[in-house]
Amino acid sequence: MKPSRQFIDRNDEMATLENEYKRSDASFVIVYGRRRVGKTSLLTEFLNRHEGVNLYYLATQESETQNKRAFRDQVAERIGNDLLKTADADWLTIFKMFVEFPSKERKIIVLDEFQYLGNANAAFPSVMQKIWDTVLKDADVMLVLCGSLVTLMQQQTLDYSSPLYGRRTAQIKLKQIKFPLYKDFYDGKNDESLIPYFAVTGGVPKYIETFKECRNVEDGIANFVLNPQSYLYEEPYFLLQNEVSEIGSYFSLIRAIAMGNSKLSEIASFLGVKQTNVPKYLKTLMDLDLVEREVPITDNNPEKSKSGLYRITDNYIAFWFKFVYPYRAFLERGEKAYVMEQIKKMFVQNYVSFVYEDLCREKMWEFAARDVISVRFDRLGRYWGPLCGEVDVLGLDTVGGNMVVGECKYSKTEKGLSVLHALEEKAQALEAKTKCKCRQYVIFSTSGFSMGLMEAAKENPAVLLVDTFTPRR
Repeated sequence: MKPSRQFIDRNDEMATLENEYKRSDASFVIVYGRRRVGKTSLLTEFLNRHEGVNLYYLATQESETQNKRAFRDQVAERIGNDLLKTADADWLTIFKMFVEFPSKERKIIVLDEFQYLGNANAAFPSVMQKIWDTVLKDADVMLVLCGSLVTLMQQQTLDYSSPLYGRRTAQIKLKQIKFPLYKDFYDGKNDESLIPYFAVTGGVPKYIETFKECRNVEDGIANFVLNPQSYLYEEPYFLLQNEVSEIGSYFSLIRAIAMGNSKLSEIASFLGVKQTNVPKYLKTLMDLDLVEREVPITDNNPEKSKSGLYRITDNYIAFWFKFVYPYRAFLERGEKAYVMEQIKKMFVQNYVSFVYEDLCREKMWEFAARDVISVRFDRLGRYWGPLCGEVDVLGLDTVGGNMVVGECKYSKTEKGLSVLHALEEKAQALEAKTKCKCRQYVIFSTSGFSMGLMEAAKENPAVLLVDTFTPRR
């Protein structure tokens, strides 16, 4: 079948699935990732591209017996065997009957939300191991186990302790859509207008599609995020409730970070607990790709750095805990207009501007690869500290001893020479610390540049001005 016109990106992941399909022997693929990131859409699109006797089964949170019956009935329907529907067959027998059914094409078996089977029966990964070893691994078949509870999928399929460990032939951890692809979802919008959308929806396809129904991002927030009847209103609860055991503790920790407490000591103080009690919770959130620890890019030993800061990496989670969670009482009383007023006061400068910085740093890798800038750095991040305050972009070429520094300005006023002069002073201080020579200055701005700054950039090839994400030539 032809690919769907509505299916956007996932080229690398689709290529992995296609390569597994073409293997000469059986393939066993693990696909996992957070809720609503597009796993089912990816697998559905893949199945649509391959005709044949394929099977897609969505496990439920019912008992193992109920799941086995539903799976049996689906197999019976797929192979046209009415007798199987009345048989009290075990899992292995059901799989065997499906695999032995004649087919000209390679069979694909997808078990979606696999972790529910493991929840219903802790020994089910062992059952699946036996099925693979005795029925599937020597057949012309492609098995895909998919799940949205990251912790459980890792425990049941990927960890060394799992009976299925070492049997997979490929694994895909599906992540959010990258910002450059937002133009494929929102026709007619430019980069600058799409940044607020990304700041809220964070690359999650389901959220992106939801916001397409609105005239602007503010309408999307009001209609879907602040609406108690919308799925987005309770989304963080559903994301975490099956991943962690103490959801209240994790909510408090995430809120602490969202409120600006980024140091370990600040987080502990905000929570009113000992500092030694916090790291285990942070590690869980980092394993779930919700939080990361960041250190100044100049630190040569990040693990031992005392300058580490914690930040929320999931944009929707960051937005929700910053602008929704603290105002839940108002929203429950129907005071959405008041909450929306508070969001409008802080949304751009206290939130979107930081998302813009992240996007600028990502863009720097592309600039380096395309030789838009003269420094091919091997380390890129930001700097903060007593030496020169904060530097939004710092790229270090540790081999060649070169450096690029940059500033990111998300505002409504054009930027002038003062920005360049400040950046030059910071670069001078950083040269002494890093032993690298500054070869390039990059200034990102969503509001343009003054005539003076543009003239300076013309006279000095080391200065690059970037309109949102487009370099000026």
